[in-house]
Amino acid sequence: MEMESILGVAKEYFAFDQEVWQRLRDMLLYDPASPLTLTTGFFLFAFLIFGVGYLVVRNRAHLRTLYVVLFSLYFYYKLSGVYILLLLFVAVSDYLIGKCLFRRREAGRSTRAFVALSVVINVAILVYFKATNFFVGVINDLYGSGTLDWESVVVPAGVSFFVFQSIAYVVDIARGEIKPLRRLSDYLFLLSFFPKMFLGPLVKTKEFIPQIEAERVVVSREEFGRAVSLIAGGIIKYAVIAKAVGVLFVAPAFAGEMGDSGVVAIMAIYGFTLQIYTDFSGYSDIAQGVALMMGFRLPDNFNAPYHSATITEFWRRWHISLSTWLKDYLYISLGGNRKGALRTYLNLIITMFLGGLWHGVGLTFMAWGLLHGIALALHKVWLRVIPGAKSLGRDMKLWWRVPATIFTFHLVAFGWLLFTAKDMLVVETMLHNIAYNFTLADVVPVVEESAVAFVLMGVGYMLHALPRRADEALRRGVVRIGFVGQWILMVAAIWLVMQCNALLAAEAGAAAGLPIYAAF
Repeated sequence: MEMESILGVAKEYFAFDQEVWQRLRDMLLYDPASPLTLTTGFFLFAFLIFGVGYLVVRNRAHLRTLYVVLFSLYFYYKLSGVYILLLLFVAVSDYLIGKCLFRRREAGRSTRAFVALSVVINVAILVYFKATNFFVGVINDLYGSGTLDWESVVVPAGVSFFVFQSIAYVVDIARGEIKPLRRLSDYLFLLSFFPKMFLGPLVKTKEFIPQIEAERVVVSREEFGRAVSLIAGGIIKYAVIAKAVGVLFVAPAFAGEMGDSGVVAIMAIYGFTLQIYTDFSGYSDIAQGVALMMGFRLPDNFNAPYHSATITEFWRRWHISLSTWLKDYLYISLGGNRKGALRTYLNLIITMFLGGLWHGVGLTFMAWGLLHGIALALHKVWLRVIPGAKSLGRDMKLWWRVPATIFTFHLVAFGWLLFTAKDMLVVETMLHNIAYNFTLADVVPVVEESAVAFVLMGVGYMLHALPRRADEALRRGVVRIGFVGQWILMVAAIWLVMQCNALLAAEAGAAAGLPIYAAF
């Protein structure tokens, strides 16, 4: 009997142990139903482990690079599974192309063939993942469902960002702005650095490479406080305001679940206009803060874009790294403003149209890109024909800046309708409801039905309306509260996110999901 008891206990112990290992294995492997983001519990736990080792290697340049690259590649695997092979292919391909291109340039020979090779490889990757589903759908619509029996192509997370980053590296070598990196591990660092690999920001290679090659990394007390404020503020914007507004109001409104009232339609547009800003800028703040804690400086990606008084100013404040990339590597390559006014207008339209296609191949994205391209061209015309016309709001008189800002905001908001609508029928329906079904009597019922979402929308817009000096004052305050206070702030922000996730699960039965730009 004693032997049977011992065997029974042993059996139960090993069964428990096996179950624990199975759970651990499942947690460490890629799960398409639960991809990694910078706000998941798994990332926070893994980042703490990463931080312990990073403190040991941070001032040993080569070891630091290898250490960060290994974690970055693992994080990308947790995010996209087998598509880590695509990231490695792009890295090896352009690393070798950059080496060959540099040797030809040093020898005084043409580098165009190698630049073209890089562009063709990278654009082919984008076209396959971005356009295949669209063209298959068009063919099946024209010739009957099932003409092409093609399984839907899944877009790897962050593919547009690391492809654009890789093209910039090769072009910068061809232009003589940088030399190729000595080691493949250094280039993998540039391409896969985990705070930015998912949603950017795109970094200028000539500014980021010296940070990779630096022997030591230093984080000052002020920089650490700034990093904490960026992370805490970004978590609240991304994981609280954006997710709650999206799940509780915007998504059901665009899906037609809240009726056909014009009030619902216009508030859904205002809601998405706030949601996409807080979602993307919040995630960018988190990425910037995490990188700064490690001693790496990523550029600002947003600067209160809805303060813009012109569409030109908007694109200097919104997704700054992408607009800079489009200007440096597409607009200038097309000729920029060097070939006359008409060519300048055409180059702007082409650049923004292709920028729309970068987000997705479809009529709505094409229309969104054309809207912004035409608006930018018309603003150039305005500046040419109106004496004293200004490009930036800060240069305008108050009596002109206020209506200009309101106009620009609504132009951008209409663009977001095109951006988020699944097809042009949704756009038509929303505009029809605003034009023909709008009654003020619907305002109170709509607000009452989604009270939490509307409160957060109000908070979000009020925070955005604050001047930049208020934001800087807040960050200085975070520095002054010291290390203990900063960690209390971080814990409070994470707790708030957990409460928000519980609220969404209870009221909407939905998880927060990935950032909006994860699809691009």
